[in-house]
Amino acid sequence: MASKAFHLGYFLNGSAVQSFGMPFSGSIAKTWSSGQFYVDTARALERGKFDFVLFEDAYHVPNAWEGRHDVHVENAIAIPRIDTIVLATFVAAATRNLGLVATLPTFAYHPYLMARLIGSLDAVSNGRGAWNVVTGAQPPAFQNFGMEMDHAVDRYAHATEYVELVKQIWNSWDSDSVVGKDGVFADPAKVHNVEFQGDFIQHSGTALISGPSPQGRPVIAQAGASKEGKVLGATHADVVIATASSIEGMKDYRNFVREEILRQGRNPDDTKVLFLIAPIVGATEEEAQLRARLRDEQARERAIQTLADAADRMNVDLAKLPLDEVLSDDVIDSMYTAGQRSSLETFKKQLRGRTMRELGGQMGAAKSEWVGTPDQVAGRMQEIADEVGGDGFMITATKGGHTNRFVAEIVDGLVPALQARGLVREEYEHSTLRDNLQAF
Repeated sequence: MASKAFHLGYFLNGSAVQSFGMPFSGSIAKTWSSGQFYVDTARALERGKFDFVLFEDAYHVPNAWEGRHDVHVENAIAIPRIDTIVLATFVAAATRNLGLVATLPTFAYHPYLMARLIGSLDAVSNGRGAWNVVTGAQPPAFQNFGMEMDHAVDRYAHATEYVELVKQIWNSWDSDSVVGKDGVFADPAKVHNVEFQGDFIQHSGTALISGPSPQGRPVIAQAGASKEGKVLGATHADVVIATASSIEGMKDYRNFVREEILRQGRNPDDTKVLFLIAPIVGATEEEAQLRARLRDEQARERAIQTLADAADRMNVDLAKLPLDEVLSDDVIDSMYTAGQRSSLETFKKQLRGRTMRELGGQMGAAKSEWVGTPDQVAGRMQEIADEVGGDGFMITATKGGHTNRFVAEIVDGLVPALQARGLVREEYEHSTLRDNLQAF
């Protein structure tokens, strides 16, 4: 039986500057703020017929390592970051088909403003705009907005209402509301005020000032590792970004999301579950393996930077723990966070039997199953897609690996190998992101 075609997204995590100090990063320390790296990346991805690029974001300068921001600032770890709605709009002007996913958190924007920002991105990109929903889980980010994290509030229950309200605001203009002839721009009967009464959010307002979305409503993406995060994605998302370390983990993740979607009365096929992978390709298998070994050496050298990045995400000062001792189960079990609980649980599981330095070096290392020639990696992607039944993959780079060279290797190496197997598109089927996602 022939394999099904699948979708490709690109996960641009961290910032353009995070490749600073890494091979083939060019003059990124001087050019990072121009936005040219993002334009170059997007144009290349468009040449490779990717569905979309997702711009990850954060809202604070990390200071979880030793209570200072020194390691992050000196090494450009996930900073500085240009606001993703600005980046997506900037890139929209330089592209024609690629979907543009901006990451905006529910705590930082009023729902009406969120609806307007993403709706405006969708309008100026002619139907290629999307919103990556994040709830925020790091106290310093809340503090930057004059807020404290309220641990009594269920972040995901709040986010579920928030997204529902944003969708209602988008829907305040009927899809056929614009007439545009006989002296009538829009039918007043098809433009509606918005009333919303939830447990966490109450809203009474007018229709969206920026008007209707070219896609009906912009695409919604969501990445959740916890059960609550996966339920949020199943409730509202058109694209779910998934991480799993095994075939069985991928199956479990996808089955959970699809069953939850079905339970809510939605069609599971309307939501695409894409699994995150970080390939390393070479002209020969030997070259790919050599590059993977070099990447592993770099990862070991950057163990502290990787641990500092993890400390920020988990809001745990890992610098307080010994770097070169295997920690007891009691010490590991006592680790607690007010940040990303799912990240901490994964970290604690991986830490058992290893030193902190060892784990830091391994977290940034290459995954052997994604190392090989373009055809070998394409074959592995085909095998997994066939077995898991997934909808596609999110390509990303290992820590510090987002360079023009990496993007070219994916677009001009891996993608043609996938196309030769009939696994990914050779031309865009439609003009909007939503339609391209639903094309197969």
